[in-house]
Amino acid sequence: MNIKEIHDLFLKCKSLSIDTRKIEKDSMFFAIKGENFDANTFAQEALDRGASFVVIDNPSYLIDERTILVKNSLEALQELAKFHRTYLKIPIVALTGSNGKTTTKELINVVLSKKYNTKATVGNLNNHIGVPLTVLSFTNETEIGIVEMGANHKKEIEFLCEIAQPDYGYITNFGKAHLEGFGGVEGVIEGKSEMYKYLLENDKLAFINLDDAIQVEKSKKIKSFTFGLDNSFADLNVQTIEANPFVVVNYNDFFVNSNLIGLYNANNINAAVAIGAYFKVDKQNIKTAIENYVPTNNRSQLLKKESFQIILDAYNANPSSMAVAITNFLQLDNSKKIMILGDMFELGNESQQEHKIIVDSLANQNESTVYLIGKAFFVNFIPHEKLNFFETFDQFAEYLKGNKFKEESTILIKGSRGMALERTLDYI
Repeated sequence: MNIKEIHDLFLKCKSLSIDTRKIEKDSMFFAIKGENFDANTFAQEALDRGASFVVIDNPSYLIDERTILVKNSLEALQELAKFHRTYLKIPIVALTGSNGKTTTKELINVVLSKKYNTKATVGNLNNHIGVPLTVLSFTNETEIGIVEMGANHKKEIEFLCEIAQPDYGYITNFGKAHLEGFGGVEGVIEGKSEMYKYLLENDKLAFINLDDAIQVEKSKKIKSFTFGLDNSFADLNVQTIEANPFVVVNYNDFFVNSNLIGLYNANNINAAVAIGAYFKVDKQNIKTAIENYVPTNNRSQLLKKESFQIILDAYNANPSSMAVAITNFLQLDNSKKIMILGDMFELGNESQQEHKIIVDSLANQNESTVYLIGKAFFVNFIPHEKLNFFETFDQFAEYLKGNKFKEESTILIKGSRGMALERTLDYI
């Protein structure tokens, strides 16, 4: 059976799934192999749960005409998404970058949905499986698709662009993320810029932050719509930005008061406003959309617990996002400040040096008491009255049982996902 024939069957289904626990009636199930399981073994279960068709790549699990045998289920899913993308012929906005992708994607979605029927990447399903699933979630009713693309090595964004075939692209920034896979910062820049390469070769448009020199340099030959701080040449001129703690942005005396914390979120807001303006969303609707957006899932959330004000940013961390989070936290007006910072993962050979840079920067400030958690921070131990090192979270948790924080403190919690620092909330 070829991809067109599979697509014809897909159009008859109500949804598509790769997880039998989430199967809906009259859906199509793709049996994708994982590291520790063979989803082909779930073919019968998928049918029993209501799937109309099951795509498998192991002939041992053929059941009846409802099972579709392909050479490789994952590759078939990707090819189906590519075919479906061409079939739909809708505008797609794609974005990637080292930091802020998911927040920016959510902001773009709430802005554009004020005028259009939009569909966007759910959560952070932004890899070689997530992007095809996102594209396949778009229907004839979708007016604009929004696709988030993540990458931890070169050629990945190039591959994802071939699947989603975006008409518009935005790169949030180029930072020190996934250094192990990219082979360093230059590798990050090269890998993320694969989106620019796609846009240029296909005569598409990029949204560009003129305050980012790398974006400006890498997008010189591409059609663009721009934004920038106090830049009269920008299509969207940003007059002022404040964050204490929530970000307030002024666009020619048109103020947007967000629920996002940190100056680093200003560009995420600016991008959403610029994209909204490009697609001619009414500016009052843009303002309403952004002001009503409240972050979730441990991303720059502002929480209150007893007398503590907590900035929970424990979804992920890399040297770039950690540095800006610390800088933003230190500029807050609050007098009693506490930082709880966890290890940054996927840095490869750069790990010790990058953690040392953070430790050294913290040693030069006296405004905040700092708790550094994890083996990578621990090996960079230095004696300092404001710095406290713990090799494991359990050690830190045990410490907290007998050492309560001062009341009315503002607390920043940030670390890589694997550190699960949101557990700290149980001890405060």
